[in-house]
Amino acid sequence: MPQDLPGFYYDAEKNRYFPIKGPIPGSSRASSSSSSSAAAQKPTPKSTRVLGRRTGLRASKLLHLRELFGNIIPFSKGKCSFKEEFQKIQISQPVVWKYSETDKIVDGALEQIHIDVQTPEGQTETDVLLTGGANGSLSFVEVGKVRQHFDYGVKCMPDRVWPLIKENDAEFVRIPGHIQRLAGASLQMSSNISCIKLFRKHSSTMDDSSNIQEALISTLGSETSGGSLYIVKLIEPLELDSNIRTISQRIHKVASFDCTVWTADCNFNGSQAVTGTNLGAALVDLETGVRSWVCRSKSDVFALQFIQSGNAILCGLRNGVIVTVDVREKQVGSSARLIRHRITHAPLDKTVGNSTRKLFELSGNIYPSCNVKMPSSISSLVSLQFDDHYFLASSMDGSVKLYDHRLIQRGAVQSYEGLVNSHTRIQLAVDPSEKFVMSGGEDCKLRLWSIKSGELLFEEKFSNSVPSTMCWHSAERLMGVRDERQSYPEYLYQQRYGLEAWLGSHEGLFYMHWS
Repeated sequence: MPQDLPGFYYDAEKNRYFPIKGPIPGSSRASSSSSSSAAAQKPTPKSTRVLGRRTGLRASKLLHLRELFGNIIPFSKGKCSFKEEFQKIQISQPVVWKYSETDKIVDGALEQIHIDVQTPEGQTETDVLLTGGANGSLSFVEVGKVRQHFDYGVKCMPDRVWPLIKENDAEFVRIPGHIQRLAGASLQMSSNISCIKLFRKHSSTMDDSSNIQEALISTLGSETSGGSLYIVKLIEPLELDSNIRTISQRIHKVASFDCTVWTADCNFNGSQAVTGTNLGAALVDLETGVRSWVCRSKSDVFALQFIQSGNAILCGLRNGVIVTVDVREKQVGSSARLIRHRITHAPLDKTVGNSTRKLFELSGNIYPSCNVKMPSSISSLVSLQFDDHYFLASSMDGSVKLYDHRLIQRGAVQSYEGLVNSHTRIQLAVDPSEKFVMSGGEDCKLRLWSIKSGELLFEEKFSNSVPSTMCWHSAERLMGVRDERQSYPEYLYQQRYGLEAWLGSHEGLFYMHWS
C-alpha cells in the first residue's frame, strides 16, 4: 500500500504521486473533510502548534500551504512569500531574559561589538556590549564565551521574563549563560551619555589594520557645561582585568560644545561625525576636531542620521520637522554664511486654514522639497542600508513611519501602529536583514513590526520601565561567498547564527532570542 504524503495523491494507474493543486478530480467534499478531521486527530509537534502573534496563521498550516502551492502562497489579500510569512511567525515568538546587576547602566545608549580581548592564556575574540547610562556611566559588558573560563568583574545572571516558564515546557528552554561587567571597565563620564555609535575607520595603509574599529560617544551636557564628543579606540585588545586608568586611556575627547548634545552619528568611512544639538547640527572632523555648522535652528535636533552615501544627513527636530541637509559643500566654522530658509510648520490636516500654519527659520544647505512634518517631536531616525532612499522615523506622539525620499511629497509609504509615547526619546532598531523594526513604549511594552507589510508581530510587557535602548546582534565577519542573485540583506541574514537582540531600560539589560 503506497504511503500517504501530505500535499500529494497517488495515482494507482500511473503508479506515481501527483501534487494536489486543488480538489482531486472525482473526489467528494465528504472524503476531503473526513481526511482533514483524521489529520486533525494526529498529534502536532509543539514547535508547529504555536499561533503567530499577529499573523493569525499556524506554522503547521503554513507548511501545508507550501506543500500545496509552493513558495508563493495565495491568501485573501493576495499572494505571499512562504519565507516571509514563516519569518513573521518566528519573530512573533521571542524568548526574553533579564540580567541581574545591570540596572541604570544601559538606559542611555547600547551597542554590541566583536573585539579582541587579552586573557592570561593569550589573545582571543569575544562579543562585548558597550553600554551608556543616563547617569553618565560607561561600561563594557562581556557577553561572549570568554566568561566561561575567566572570572573578572561582576557576574550577571539571566532570569526568564517572557514567556513565563510552565512546568511542562521547562526542559525545552535554552538558558543563556551569565554575562560579566568587566572589572575596572566602567567609567563615570562628565554628564549623561546620549549616544553610542560604532564605526570602522579606514587606514591609508594596506595592512591588517586597514579597518580600525572605534566607537563614537556623545554626552548630553549639564547645567554648568555643554556636551562633548569622544572616540573610544578598540583596535588594541581589551584586557579583561583592566583597571580604570587603562580603559580611560582608550577614550579621547574630540570636541566640546557650549550647548546640549542630543545625539551623534558617523559617516561611512569614519572621517566625520555629525552632532545634533539644541542649536542645530554640526560636522566634526574626527582627526582634527574642527567643527562646522551645517544646520542652525531654534528647534533642537533630537535625532539625526547620515544617509549611506555620506552626502547628506537627516535631521529630526523638536517641532516635528525632518529636514535633509547636503554636506558635500565646504563648510565654515561660522553659521553666518549658511543659507536661510523659512519652512512652513503646518498641521497634517490639509483642510485646516492657513491661519494655523506657522513659519520657522533655519539655516543650512537644505533640500526644501525633501522636508517631512510629523505630528510631534522626532524621537528616532534610521536610514536603511539596502536602499538609502528609504528611512524610518518615529515621533513622540507614537507615530512610526517609513518614507521614500523619491516620494516624500506623497507622505509615508508605510505606517506602524500601536506605539505609546508622549515625551520620551525612544530608539528604533532594525534587524540586520532589514525586515523588522522594534521599539519600546511608555507603556513599558516592546513592539515588533514587519517593515514591508506594517504588521504588528509582537507586543508584550516584560519590563517595569521604558525599553529605550536596543541593538540587534549583527554578523561582524561574513563567511562564504555571496551569490550574485542574493541581495546584501539576504546574504547578511544567512550569516547569522540565530537572531538575537539586546534591550536596555532603567531597570536593566534584557536579552531577546528566537529559536
